[in-house]
Amino acid sequence: MGENVYVFVHGMFGWGENEGIDKTLPYWGATSGSIVGLLRNNGYEAYAASVGPISGAWYQACELYAQLTGTRVDYGEYHSKCFGQRRFGREYKKPLFDGWGEDKKVHLIGHSFGGMTIRLFAHLLTYGAPEEIEMSGRENVSPLFLGGNNNLITSITAICSPLNCSGAYEVAKNLGLITYTKNLSLIYAAALTRSSLQGNFADFHLERIGMHDTPGQKDRVRFVDAYRAAMKDIDSIDNNMSPSGTARLNNYIEICENVYYISYQFNSVEKKIINLPTKTCLPLMTMTSALMIAAGSIMKDERRKHNDGLVDVQSAEYPADEPYVRYEQGQPLQKGKWNVMPLFVGDHGTAIGLLANKEKTKKFYLDLAQLLRTTEN
Repeated sequence: MGENVYVFVHGMFGWGENEGIDKTLPYWGATSGSIVGLLRNNGYEAYAASVGPISGAWYQACELYAQLTGTRVDYGEYHSKCFGQRRFGREYKKPLFDGWGEDKKVHLIGHSFGGMTIRLFAHLLTYGAPEEIEMSGRENVSPLFLGGNNNLITSITAICSPLNCSGAYEVAKNLGLITYTKNLSLIYAAALTRSSLQGNFADFHLERIGMHDTPGQKDRVRFVDAYRAAMKDIDSIDNNMSPSGTARLNNYIEICENVYYISYQFNSVEKKIINLPTKTCLPLMTMTSALMIAAGSIMKDERRKHNDGLVDVQSAEYPADEPYVRYEQGQPLQKGKWNVMPLFVGDHGTAIGLLANKEKTKKFYLDLAQLLRTTEN
């Protein structure tokens, strides 16, 4: 049996290694240098996938599957009809890497919302999507929805992931910023996707609503129509990060008994006389962290007082309805439950090397790769 492959999945507004922006600023590593390159130089086979940066977990999971298998993206007939979108997306002429299978499994590593996506992806591979089979029949659905592929993933690692919703979402909602932010995101996406930058500098994977052309075709629709489709989609990334949306996802997703689950949390709050964001926190995250701390004080909710600027520590530990253990150095990782790692100091960007200590960032990911290798049979 060969060694496993390390596949990284970015978070909201993120990108993969095959997008132009990654040449200037790699998502994984940022100002600390490419993490994918670092692992490759140290003998690990590693790749950074690209999924829709403002899409919900379902869409991202379907896109990840198509990349890993070198097939056409199938979002499912049932899901597409429910939300009024196209069922099929682009076709990948070749897989992200050769040989994915029981003899060449993957370690999936997700940052921020990417952690939710890889959880759903593992669920679909293992348990399938009965609603898709019922509507389309077993012969006409993506193999992703058939389930039974419970031996293709070795581990799931969620780094700063909103496993029980994002505290920053709740702050934004209270300030009336959700719709405003979503509008700006769609305008930003339209500006890039309707130019030569789409697919070259950044890739939004929004052909399912016609925001841009499917690669190799001319099938985009008017912006107003794409905008309306996006605004009507209640399975969107912003909804997925809300308390009710995350609860629905967690209720749908089942833990896979033969997969190792690992979570990392970063904390950018230090307590002096009162809780305050650390000086190392990025300016924007200093503001959001302070608002989360304030919200926690007002609502007497201790979990919000410790956060990375976007996700509170408790939310990033493990989904509330799934088993967990707190990992101690030297002990073996346990299958079928969350191995909650010791807390790291830093903000949401520190976790991927953004304006972070380069050597600490490199050590974090090399240590992670080495830990994951211990799970391989």
